Amino acid sequence: MKSGRASWDITDRSARSIPASTRNSPSASSSMKKGCPDNPVRVAGLVPFSATDFPDKLAAVVFLQGCPWRCGYCHNPELIPHRGNDIVPWTQVTDFLNSRRGLLDGVVFSGGEPTLQPGLGNALRQVRLLGFKTGLHTAGIYPGRLSALLPWLDWVGMDIKTTRSHYPVITGNRASGNRAWCSAEIILGSGVASEFRTTVHPDLHDADRLAELASELAALGVRHYVIQKCMAEKCRDPALRKPARPLPGYDLLHRLGDRFERFSLRNC
Repeated sequence: MKSGRASWDITDRSARSIPASTRNSPSASSSMKKGCPDNPVRVAGLVPFSATDFPDKLAAVVFLQGCPWRCGYCHNPELIPHRGNDIVPWTQVTDFLNSRRGLLDGVVFSGGEPTLQPGLGNALRQVRLLGFKTGLHTAGIYPGRLSALLPWLDWVGMDIKTTRSHYPVITGNRASGNRAWCSAEIILGSGVASEFRTTVHPDLHDADRLAELASELAALGVRHYVIQKCMAEKCRDPALRKPARPLPGYDLLHRLGDRFERFSLRNC
């Protein structure tokens, strides 16, 4: 069954940190730390409750610091540097999660690019020990790391930015297209539940490009596809903050959606 609306669903996915007044409290999860570093990942912020970031689950979203790509339409540029100015201790995150056992279904790791951090697998295992389902938002930048993480994941949301050949225009990285599409194949071959989504900026994604992308994804075996409207006013590149072109029409987008088992439109 397809889903979708003729309007953009607004979702606030900005990284919001745990209040500073709570960051120095003692950990309630010390039993999990045997053999584990206190800070396996660099956490930039936490959304304590989301009904949209993990399909059919109520979830917390943990934003991890750092991304090696430089997408002009990125709307969280503060997460790009490997070292942020205000890192949340991991023990504070696990304390929060411990207090939400039985209330939340899952935890999604987002970014930035979460797979940049070698300690992500450790963090996923700790979250599983707390009894939560685990989700990941990724651009597929590190296929090998992603493959190693899949046994610890219940769901993956992959940011598929464009057709393979057009990737360097978006990311500024020559190898990015091969890496991303390799990761897409790995996800689909793993059997882990997944969603693929493309953030559309009208100056970077015209109708022909979107039609080609949808065809490639359908041929690859993607079943759940989401097209997101870029929040242009928040783009990292000032030149993209006032698009010169209009967004693709809804009729076109819904025709593209006919290629997939599930399809929806939403805001970033």
